[in-house]
Amino acid sequence: MSQAPPQSREPVVTPVRVVIGLCLLAPFVAMIWVGSYAKSDPAFIGIPFFYWYQMAWVLISTALTMIAYKLWQRDQRARREGGSQ
Repeated sequence: MSQAPPQSREPVVTPVRVVIGLCLLAPFVAMIWVGSYAKSDPAFIGIPFFYWYQMAWVLISTALTMIAYKLWQRDQRARREGGSQ
């Protein structure tokens, strides 16, 4: 009986994928933890903290999602190129 040779596979969890996960998880955690921003001070140009904090996270979430997407594209490209050799 012969065994099949072990396949050389890249690990599923890589540091890049951990960073991608953190980029996508950070906005969720920031918004679900309401106690951290459920206050009115400090106000920013007359807008209570509760509102401008949430609006800031809209921009931050957009940037983090874009970073995660670019990292994912780079990871997938590297896997395709590494697998074809």
